[in-house]
Amino acid sequence: MAGVDRKRITARFYRTELGKQPARDWILGLDEEDRKIVGKDIATVEFGWPIGMPISRPVGSKGLREVRSTIRKGRVEARVIFGIDGSEMILLHGHHKKPSQQDLDVETAEQRWADYRKRKQDHEKQARKKAHR
Repeated sequence: MAGVDRKRITARFYRTELGKQPARDWILGLDEEDRKIVGKDIATVEFGWPIGMPISRPVGSKGLREVRSTIRKGRVEARVIFGIDGSEMILLHGHHKKPSQQDLDVETAEQRWADYRKRKQDHEKQARKKAHR
């Protein structure tokens, strides 16, 4: 199959202004078996993009999606919310699915996505100013 052996998008962790990577930290907090499952599901999105259910689906109203993983020997649903920026998959927020907290998790990811986009835009403006000097 053509293209299956190459990533179509590349996962990258969102960084706060202070350099923290909240989705990475969440993944690293999982036990080894669960980290492998989540990592494999992220890779499935990277190699299979665009991809839908059961691996990925849209969430919220800002164009974000989630990687869906089943961890803890099938007892827990885990999610990593991401945005697409060109050929990059920006991993914004990881969480265990709890219906009572789902809106808050999506809102957190949307805030991080807005921060990512604003800082990227500011960086590009600075680069254009320097180029015109």
